[in-house]
Amino acid sequence: MARKKEATSIENRLAEFGTFDRPVTLEEIELSLPFSERVLTPIITGLAEFAVRFSPEESQKALQHKLDLAGNPYEVSKFLGTRILAGLLFLGLGVALAFMIKTLPLIQRILMPVVGGSLGYFMPVMSLGSKISKRQKDILRSLPDALDLLTICVEAGLGFDAAMAKVAEKWDNELCLAFSRVIQELQLGKLRREALRDMADRMEVRDVSTFIAAIIQADQLGVSIAKVLRIQSEQMRMRRRQRAEEMASMAGIKMLPAIVFLIFPAIFIILLGPAVIQVIQMFQAGNLGMF
Repeated sequence: MARKKEATSIENRLAEFGTFDRPVTLEEIELSLPFSERVLTPIITGLAEFAVRFSPEESQKALQHKLDLAGNPYEVSKFLGTRILAGLLFLGLGVALAFMIKTLPLIQRILMPVVGGSLGYFMPVMSLGSKISKRQKDILRSLPDALDLLTICVEAGLGFDAAMAKVAEKWDNELCLAFSRVIQELQLGKLRREALRDMADRMEVRDVSTFIAAIIQADQLGVSIAKVLRIQSEQMRMRRRQRAEEMASMAGIKMLPAIVFLIFPAIFIILLGPAVIQVIQMFQAGNLGMF
């Protein structure tokens, strides 16, 4: 009985052990990752190391400044690697098209890979410029509301740093992220004027630079920040109204090409089409009568 009981317990243990999941191998873990992380990321990393090794320090600093203007969507090394990879991919595409289309002249076959590689190499730069413009517009759009909230918080008795923290908690946009970074830098011991100047440099928005300059000057001269914020808020509202009026006045000019090349031809076809058909039929009938 004891032997039978011991054998039964061993069988139960083996059955229980068989129900456990098999440990995942390293190959299965790698195959479970997305294609971009398995293939593209190592290639971009290798190209990035190569590009950083031969790229001048000044160009890296200029590129880092552009990335700061765009909100740091990439690292400098990865951006350089992405440019090289895109250039190589478009170069290969141009070579493939040059060999596939055999009716093209020799000069076009030679230029097609060159144009493709150049387009792929400069395409990330154009995308980065678009992100910079979009971020600056977002900051410019949200600045008056942020200044209103800053003014209310300071007039209610909060300090300027606490007011910036309230603005950072209120919304989730690029300006609030910039205020959050300033607060973190202040907590690390950075001077307020230096942190604010760096924030203005990372944006290159004229209204933000004017606001930061006014705040720094008021802090150095001992002027009430609440009054400065009230004046800046009113000016920002006025400038936003002026920009809206300017965009409204330019709407007619922007619509002119569409009206001339798209709407007017359609109207002419609808109005003059039947008359043209009747005239053609009259000429055809006259010619038949003559014969």
